[in-house]
Amino acid sequence: MSKEKKHTNYSADKKRDDIIQLLSGLLIIILLNYLGSFAFDRIDLTADKRYSLTPPTVDKLNNLEDIITIKVYLAGDLPAHYKRLQDATKELLDELRAYAGDQIQYEFVDPSAKEDEKKRKAFYQELSDRGLKYTNIRTREIDKQSEQIIFPGAILTYRDKELPLQLMQSSYDAPPEVMVNNSIQQLEYGVMSTVKKLTQYAKKRVGIVQGHGEANDLELADISKSLNDFYIVEPVEIEGKLDALKLYNAIIIAGPDSAYNEKDKYMIDQFIMRGGKVMWFVEPVEVNMDSIRKNGITMALPRELNLRDQLFKYGARINSNLVLDLQSMEIPIVTGMVGNRPRQEMFAWPYFPRVTPTSKHPIVNNLDAIKMQFTSSIDFVGNQGDSITKTPLLTTSQYSKVANAPHRVALNILRNPPDPKQYNNPHQNVAVLLEGKFESLFKNRIAKAIAENPEFRFQEQSLPTSMIIASDVSLIKNEIDDRKEIYYDLGYDRYSKHVYANKQFVLNGLNYLLDNDGLINARAKTFKLRLLDKQRIQSDKRNIQILNTALPVVLILLFGIVRHFIRKKIYT
Repeated sequence: MSKEKKHTNYSADKKRDDIIQLLSGLLIIILLNYLGSFAFDRIDLTADKRYSLTPPTVDKLNNLEDIITIKVYLAGDLPAHYKRLQDATKELLDELRAYAGDQIQYEFVDPSAKEDEKKRKAFYQELSDRGLKYTNIRTREIDKQSEQIIFPGAILTYRDKELPLQLMQSSYDAPPEVMVNNSIQQLEYGVMSTVKKLTQYAKKRVGIVQGHGEANDLELADISKSLNDFYIVEPVEIEGKLDALKLYNAIIIAGPDSAYNEKDKYMIDQFIMRGGKVMWFVEPVEVNMDSIRKNGITMALPRELNLRDQLFKYGARINSNLVLDLQSMEIPIVTGMVGNRPRQEMFAWPYFPRVTPTSKHPIVNNLDAIKMQFTSSIDFVGNQGDSITKTPLLTTSQYSKVANAPHRVALNILRNPPDPKQYNNPHQNVAVLLEGKFESLFKNRIAKAIAENPEFRFQEQSLPTSMIIASDVSLIKNEIDDRKEIYYDLGYDRYSKHVYANKQFVLNGLNYLLDNDGLINARAKTFKLRLLDKQRIQSDKRNIQILNTALPVVLILLFGIVRHFIRKKIYT
């Protein structure tokens, strides 16, 4: 057979094989798509599973009854770190649509797109009125300074309701890269918790206990307003009534200043035994801040609330002491006179700890710093083998010390710099979580006839439940202006103008206690921040440039040479 005929037969065979391979490939693709219409799954190949949604989120998306519209106002010419947050937000929304389909609709809107300055400012004001907070970014160049308004947030709409969502989560003293990374980690929880607010019908009930000198309505106004988005919140007085707490799923005890009687303790105990949740904000030491402002000194005295035995029975002891921390809030102190006016300077006041959460628990994971005032230490008590799981939520820094009450609190300690060697009681617990089956305080303490009386329905061991215990009511109590009868945001510090994460701590805590769907577990997501080594980039700049420009060209040339020799070998 001639070479020409062999070559013709070879070409025909090769062409037939290529057509068969093409048709086979198309058939496989069609078959896979057909099978895929019966089964849905997504594969996340990232190391930290950043594109994987939690099961509660998926379940919620699969059960949406109507369309949720999300307008994201993070668009336009953005700085690099805001651009990264924008990309992450779009990726999350695409992931949500993959499960919810057309029930999730979103669009990105540039709030600065309007050329007319008057209309642009009017639109800014409209977004602010709807609950979004703006960020003012100033950039300086050699001969000019520019200013940019950014709204790193979104507005979610469901039927006739809408709610704002802040996408950028602030972090005290954190660089922009870390702040953005923390915000990206919380995107799923932020979006889905807002969806939950919009779509829920039956709200659980939360009672704020009164009648023992607890914080008043104005002091709890901000947290009550925020909790009303999730729950029905109302005051409740126990007054020894058996069914006083019957309608509530959770209760909040916010800073009592007088002792509880045994009847009210019994009602709270049996509320817990039936699965009720409690947030305790109990201060065992009384400090008169007005006396400090007026005289510069006061005495911190133990406060008898008659709750020590009850909390001890459940697994925690709040000590009658004050925790001082070098990582603390600043207060203004008069240091002299300028003419006829007093001169004030800011000093770190160790009695006001600034607590930065370090736990990875969903309640506090990646939470911003929290401001506290005159807080006490909390110890865990009980046997190692008991049924209670004990988790520290908030702890002071490594530079802490403990002062037992009675204790003299004076401003003159600020005259000299503190000695770190004296702050040798590190990491004191100031807020803890207890979970499990609790034993009643009144077990073996009441008459058998009463215990067996069906009217009392006494239980000596609880259903599985949980509670949070904190030793500082300022965690939940907002500051107020008595003269104007107004209140500030919970966590707002009037001196630094910074809003600390007190409100988010309380919201996360109560959401965790009452969260049956497990949505709050989305807060536990952690994405590793892989930053470039700037020093190494600067020192190896030339080598990196050569590697990134020359190496691709060399690889392409090598590929072309190898392919040439292979083709030559086949066809000769």
